[in-house]
Amino acid sequence: MKNLRLGDMLVEAGYITEEQLQEALQAQRADRSKKIGEHLIDLGFIKEEEMLVVLSKKMDLPLISLETYEIDKEAVGLIPEELSRKYNMIAIQSKEENGLIVVTNDPLNYYGIEDIRLVTGKHIKLFLAMEKDISNAIDYYYSELNSSTASEDINKNADLYAFEDEELFNVDDDDSPVVKLLNSILIKGYRDNVSDIHIEPFEDETLVRTRIDGMLLDSMKLQSTIHSPLVVRTKILSNLDISERRIPQDGHIITTINGITMNLRVSTIPTVHGEKIVMRYLNSNAEIDFENNYGMHDEDAAKMNKMMEMPNGIIYVTGPTGSGKTTTLYMVMKALAKRQVNITTIEDPVEEQLERINQVQVNNQAGMSFEAGLRAILRQDPDIIMVGETRDNETADISVRAAITGHLVVSTLHTNDALSTIVRLEDMGVEPYMIASSLVGVVAQRLIKKVCPYCATQEPPTPEEEKILTKKIPYVSHAHGCNLCNHTGYSGRTAIHEIVLIDRHVKRMISEEKSLDDIKAYVKKTQNYKSLFEAAQDLVEEGVTTMAELKRISYYEE
Repeated sequence: MKNLRLGDMLVEAGYITEEQLQEALQAQRADRSKKIGEHLIDLGFIKEEEMLVVLSKKMDLPLISLETYEIDKEAVGLIPEELSRKYNMIAIQSKEENGLIVVTNDPLNYYGIEDIRLVTGKHIKLFLAMEKDISNAIDYYYSELNSSTASEDINKNADLYAFEDEELFNVDDDDSPVVKLLNSILIKGYRDNVSDIHIEPFEDETLVRTRIDGMLLDSMKLQSTIHSPLVVRTKILSNLDISERRIPQDGHIITTINGITMNLRVSTIPTVHGEKIVMRYLNSNAEIDFENNYGMHDEDAAKMNKMMEMPNGIIYVTGPTGSGKTTTLYMVMKALAKRQVNITTIEDPVEEQLERINQVQVNNQAGMSFEAGLRAILRQDPDIIMVGETRDNETADISVRAAITGHLVVSTLHTNDALSTIVRLEDMGVEPYMIASSLVGVVAQRLIKKVCPYCATQEPPTPEEEKILTKKIPYVSHAHGCNLCNHTGYSGRTAIHEIVLIDRHVKRMISEEKSLDDIKAYVKKTQNYKSLFEAAQDLVEEGVTTMAELKRISYYEE
């Protein structure tokens, strides 16, 4: 077995030539930190999938997809995390007769296999999988294990935390169970792509819940006596007053745990059973669909680019809380920052630090409100201004006047659809002729959950569903739930958009106070306008989402 050599197997199988093998061996002599297979892949002679297929056939080892394999968490824990990461191998199943199934992308790493055999004391059976899939599985399952272990350990010793004496739980000690617990919660949240962590006190327990794809899911239950030290530890990381428990507090955590940089906004509020904490991740490793196009399809991105080319005016990104407005806004600002312009923002809070952009943090206690900050920014010779949120009539009025006097202003607004922005601005006291003069475009946005591809089924729409649809769709997806989607039926989210360009004719209609129905009829005819409902319906037709999500979006349309 140990006489097998990967290069010879690949040449014999016809995937590479002898000359390519010699070139890879020469590269390996120059850089011995990489194995021959890595050099062959780097040189473009072979793909990892092809290499694994050859190894699977020659060594008679199963080649599996870890994304669909049901992994035994207890088996994972049999290999220490450090060892698993060192050799990029993970245990997935503990078999009878002292056997352990271990997944690797390098079955010729005999030293690593022997090391794991000695540590576990078990007979090792090898499966093959892609290197990246193994790394992702290691991240996910060990964060799950560490979180579960930390909560079990601290719950066993809950009586030690029944007193309010901080010396007993020594929150500054990295080996403290409280520190380990909070670290494990934060790491697991980051690796699970959660947007928020809720730590909620109740009479008999503390509940930790996490929001994934917009859904709030139970994560762990803790003894009620653990709540106070957990709050103190969180407040210390957030630079909050640990002695003040009667009023809400807001803070910020920037810390590095196990090589992962965490950036979270923290909010505390007193409840009848103690302080509730909500932590929101400001940095995320979640993938964004169509990231190079501001998260939009090509046609919508082209409309967005047309707005951004305007020398002055206001662009509004609208939608309810949690619809991804800030993420879209930041992607737009990053694109604008590539120009030779002066960009300044006024935000509450500054959620991400952007290169070549001057960002101002609102501080109402110090007198730095949106209005005061905006007035000051206008004296700083800006070309482009970003207002984090248009909250009141004064901010709206200053933004409109800034747009009319030669600045490009980008802001967010809470409205149900794009054209409702006109009514919202009128409600804020902005005159129709001022709206018409300043507005260049509106983007309404929602985040819609994508159905899990592993457990979804395709079925004909019911008569009730057909009444909702505005076009014939033969089959629609139904969410069911499996272990790969936390039994929710959904995995990930994507953005849908409704975009209106404010051209000369629309400006005249706004000035003449025409109805929104008249304006909508015009943009449908001339701009290939697509409503949020229609955008969501397209995703239903493509099998990306479900009728349940379409109904949620249609609430805003009716």
